[in-house]
Amino acid sequence: MKKILKNFIFLPLIIAAAVAFVVMQVKSKQAVEHQEVQFPVKTVEVLTVEKIPFRTRAVGYGNVEPATVLQAKSEVNGKISYIHPDLKQGGSLPKGTTVLRIETTTFEISLDSSKAGLASSKSSLKQIEAEEQSAKRSLAIAQKNLNLGLAELKRVQVLVNKRTLARNQLDIEEQKVLQLRSAVQDLQGNLDTYASRKASIRAQIKQSESQVDQSQDTLVRTEIVLPFDARIGEVSVDTGEFISAGGQLFEALGVEAIEINAQLPVNHLRPLASTMSAVPNPDNLKQLGNLQKIITDWDLDAKVRIVGSESNSIWEGKLIRLSESVDPTRDTVGMVVSVEKPYEGVIPGQRPPLLKGMYTSVEFLSKPKNMLVIPRKALHQNRVYVVSEENTLSIRPIKLDFSQGQLVVIKDGLKEGDKIITSDLVPVIEGIKLELIESEDIQNEIKAMALGNES
Repeated sequence: MKKILKNFIFLPLIIAAAVAFVVMQVKSKQAVEHQEVQFPVKTVEVLTVEKIPFRTRAVGYGNVEPATVLQAKSEVNGKISYIHPDLKQGGSLPKGTTVLRIETTTFEISLDSSKAGLASSKSSLKQIEAEEQSAKRSLAIAQKNLNLGLAELKRVQVLVNKRTLARNQLDIEEQKVLQLRSAVQDLQGNLDTYASRKASIRAQIKQSESQVDQSQDTLVRTEIVLPFDARIGEVSVDTGEFISAGGQLFEALGVEAIEINAQLPVNHLRPLASTMSAVPNPDNLKQLGNLQKIITDWDLDAKVRIVGSESNSIWEGKLIRLSESVDPTRDTVGMVVSVEKPYEGVIPGQRPPLLKGMYTSVEFLSKPKNMLVIPRKALHQNRVYVVSEENTLSIRPIKLDFSQGQLVVIKDGLKEGDKIITSDLVPVIEGIKLELIESEDIQNEIKAMALGNES
């Protein structure tokens, strides 16, 4: 009993000592420091937005066709008597070369006959003119005789009236005058026929001259001369072969220029058209002259390349016209481009000539125009990451005008001087602190791409 009482007395003392020890330990321990938790500062590449010279581009595709094609056909019937040795498919011949002749014997005979007919008609005219001159002289003499007869008749009539001459003498003189009058009238009537006879002969001469000209023209048409420097396409005849008028002889392709009807998607045409200084009045497009002037004023550059070729050669072209309609199947419009001197500067194995049928790409470039341009990689679902004045992230929606390759043209939402992030950013949290890195190389690369000078 005494043992239990003893334990009951010491137990509260032990508990009190333990509590006092714990309190002392807590009071003697240093206070816990609280640290503010936040995301680390992100290092990003940024680009200062500015208006830079920008060339709108679009690419169309089409086949090479010679600007000038001669489908030579025979204009006369005859046998082929001569063919130039180089008049073969793929051959090249200079302007003025006589490449083919048709047998001329029949046409020479016809020409000689026409010349003989002309000479005969001219001779007949000279003979008639000589006869006319003789008739005029005879008429003059007859008229003079008539005048003398009339004078004699008058003298005799005076004598008869004075009764110094017999009446029958007057009758004789009157008879003479009647004969002289008849002779004058006959000669005058004959002379009047010469005008119609000469007109008829002159008509024959004109007809004969036409026949001579026609025969000479036909004779000229038996010889085919190249009107321009040309490469030869298909040749359809051979020496000794008979050819009918209208028959195909050969095909000649001009080498001075080629044309490419580059098919360009209609939706790619709008950005190009947006570079025009003034939008044309649709009513003016009804006049073809105005449309052609608009195309000329458009002043697009055109760079032609061979598709699938290892060569990096470029030919400078010129937009000369638009096709007459839109292709409803492909929804494309034809942009016809001309390239001058496609055979100049040929380097075997490096720069081939632009031959008929080659498949080419045509890159159309507008003249430089200042636009607000950013790289496509800075765009995130029509939003960009903009650096605020406090160097924090601001997510801003924008409106695009159009995109081109690795660049996009901004219509609304950005202004010059804004800084946008061009590098990857994870996580994307608005207001996050940023450390900026501006690269001049990126800016120069964008400017080069905007002008179409990127590699």
